[in-house]
Amino acid sequence: MNILLFGKGGQVGWELQRSLSLLGSVTALDFDSTGYCGDFSDPGGIARTVRALRPDVIVNAAAHTAVDKAESEPERARLLNATTPGRLAEEAAGIGAWLVHYSTDYVFDGSGDRPRVETDATGPLSVYGATKLEGEQRIAQSGCRHLILRTSWVYAARGGNFARTMLRLAAERERLTVIDDQWGAPTGADLLADVTAHALRHLRHSPGDGGLYHCVAAGETNWFSYASYVISQARQAQPAIQIKATEIAPVPTSAYPTPARRPLNSRLDTTRLQATFGLTLPPWQQGVARMLAEIL
Repeated sequence: MNILLFGKGGQVGWELQRSLSLLGSVTALDFDSTGYCGDFSDPGGIARTVRALRPDVIVNAAAHTAVDKAESEPERARLLNATTPGRLAEEAAGIGAWLVHYSTDYVFDGSGDRPRVETDATGPLSVYGATKLEGEQRIAQSGCRHLILRTSWVYAARGGNFARTMLRLAAERERLTVIDDQWGAPTGADLLADVTAHALRHLRHSPGDGGLYHCVAAGETNWFSYASYVISQARQAQPAIQIKATEIAPVPTSAYPTPARRPLNSRLDTTRLQATFGLTLPPWQQGVARMLAEIL
């Protein structure tokens, strides 16, 4: 199996280089790659790359993920999240390749408190959410064989993440305030990469199982509880760790106004994914604890 991976430098892309290597030969590109174009601001260049390499599988881990910045540069966000993925899907259809693409809980309006299923009505609150939804739609309309995984609250041991930020702030401040009315499931980039590889193996034998799925770690939490868990785990793992904070206070989203509105309910129902691919997704705490063991 020849696999073409875009976005190799991101959190998910980095983990995909590991997981996909077990399936075949991987050509991994990023926006600054030489030889072949991996820059999603150049849809024509991306199309030429696909035609030159003619992969069996294309995995797209590239995206405009700066949620607040997208509000001030909607055309660029649309280019990276919708226009180029749509062009990529057309090229995939032309050569009969599978396309794997990642989307987000931000396609929903964040209302209610039940986990959303794949068929629920969408209603993005931000430019980022709207462009990611358009990307999904363009891929589906292209007719290419595809797997779209919607996820939320992605983190990795590599690079910056919420846990690192909380530990840094806890070392600097006596009191932290953290949002407690946004709910979701912290999901490791390594989990997404492993699910992707497993699903691709499955799809080789059951191609009719392609389509749109929700993929997040099991359980739910809010940012306040997530921060509390991170600091508690860090204290247990490293008793000598420098933590100055003696209080973590819950606050509403309104306490931290941002250019882009965040969905309050980011819960995603993964029943369809688990049933189709024979998976049991681990609780979010398991992945976060493992990540903390790696970074501490």
